[in-house]
Amino acid sequence: MNDRADNLSSPSSDEAHVSWRRDYEARLAGNWGICNRSGLEIKPLYTPADWDGSRYMQDLSVPGQFPYTRGIHTTMHRERTWTQRQLIGLGTPDDYNRRVRTLLDAGANAISLIPCNSVFRGLDCDEVDLPLLGTCGTVVNTVDEMGRALDRVPFERISTALNDPSPFTLFAFLLGVAKRRGIPWERITGTSNQSDYISHFVANHMFYRLSLPGARRVLLDHIEFCRNHVPRWNPVSVVGQHMQQAGATPAETMGFTLSTAIQYAQDCIERGMTPDFVLRRFTFFFDISISVFEEIAKFRAGRRLWARIARERLGARDPNSWLFKFHGQTSGVDLTHQQPLNNIARVTTQAIAGILSGLQSMHTDAYDEAISCPSEDAALIAIATQNILREEAHLCDVIDPLGGSYYVETLTDQMEAKVAAVIAQIDAAGGMYRAIERGLIQDMIGKSARAFQDKVERGEQKVVGVNSYRRESAAEERASTQRPDAAKMRQHVEKLLAFKATRSQSAVRAGLSALARAANSSGDNIFGRIVEAAAAGVTHGEVVACLRREMGFGQPLITE
Repeated sequence: MNDRADNLSSPSSDEAHVSWRRDYEARLAGNWGICNRSGLEIKPLYTPADWDGSRYMQDLSVPGQFPYTRGIHTTMHRERTWTQRQLIGLGTPDDYNRRVRTLLDAGANAISLIPCNSVFRGLDCDEVDLPLLGTCGTVVNTVDEMGRALDRVPFERISTALNDPSPFTLFAFLLGVAKRRGIPWERITGTSNQSDYISHFVANHMFYRLSLPGARRVLLDHIEFCRNHVPRWNPVSVVGQHMQQAGATPAETMGFTLSTAIQYAQDCIERGMTPDFVLRRFTFFFDISISVFEEIAKFRAGRRLWARIARERLGARDPNSWLFKFHGQTSGVDLTHQQPLNNIARVTTQAIAGILSGLQSMHTDAYDEAISCPSEDAALIAIATQNILREEAHLCDVIDPLGGSYYVETLTDQMEAKVAAVIAQIDAAGGMYRAIERGLIQDMIGKSARAFQDKVERGEQKVVGVNSYRRESAAEERASTQRPDAAKMRQHVEKLLAFKATRSQSAVRAGLSALARAANSSGDNIFGRIVEAAAAGVTHGEVVACLRREMGFGQPLITE
């Protein structure tokens, strides 16, 4: 043993920290605090003075136990890793079918369908100029077309996500396909992935099809129908992604999202549904930005807050109703069209944050998504990114590996306080529905978006390839754009026109009449009538047009 080491006494904690602060100040005078995107000051060092663990059981406990800070399942990713659910959509239903089967073969274990922007706008493909069709999603307007999109796809055995805003025609088409194939609705699992009309009203105006009161009514009918007839389906996906991509900070995003979930839960309870009847099928959908530790703290705080809100504020008694189940998508707004191959590194970083935060499902963006619908090669790289992080990087070996970190636990507590303050502000405004009617949420998002963009433009926030480390070389890599085959898309439109001409016109009229009556009757379930109308041959555009006539056109509030 070294005699010199034996004779050295270790400094006390106080002495060590005084010495460290002196040395730090000498090297970086005055540079103590850095603010993250949520406006929280980040210190250069965290110690037991910041988080001593005395509230370990109250605030952390263990995975699978209240308040679920460390994960909603006992075994988390050790037993079952997250669902690899790539959000894809391109061209015709046949194009989608080929792509989704390729991704399933490459390791994806769930499916997702993004419709064409014409579908998001509430139109059939014969109402839109041909060059606009299928460029960023799949054109699906009928039960027949959904059947082609899902040909030889075992959706009765794997989870399906439909990016399907109100009035949920895609899900009606899916149920129609299931009925034709003899698949019991009780076997169908998945999520109405764009069911959150509040997030659409605030930040996704293309998705906003119906009046605000009309969208509220349709969502409640959709929830009630699904809970009664498709019990394993998640009819509510509360979407924080849209608001964060519009410019909300991570803390604001979580606050807005939880307030939206509170609003939907309260609306269901006022309808006569019990908390445990609906909350066990609530899910959440978030953006994962490149601010790694901030995102991890956001999700850990959100999981803890939702458990307490569901149990104590909303009165749920079933522990399954307290679970914060969320899908994460790596953030498209962090991607750049400059030097697009750099986006592979960005996506990988974001995915690591999502995995370490304990998500249940994940989409990793393709590197070319800032430019166009992902190319097939780029989509396969995105899938491989998840496989590498799971199989090679061993990120699943330990549950909540950052738990107990002085920094992460302090930041989680700070994020929880910040999120709770946002919820309190919305409560004071009368709840989320009233807050968006007044434009409160829109104003908050606008201010945060402007503040972040100002930091980028001033160079305080570095973006590689955009405001730093730029390359002017003509040989700089470019991502290619991909467009649907024009001839195939023309044939697709012609097929829809032929379908409209040869279907039973009397059945279509009856279906639309029943739907219109339901929209004007509080006792009839609108979504049930949509399912019937779809089975009778009514198209997506016809359903949306009918409800727009009866319930009003969607006009989101635009604020300065």
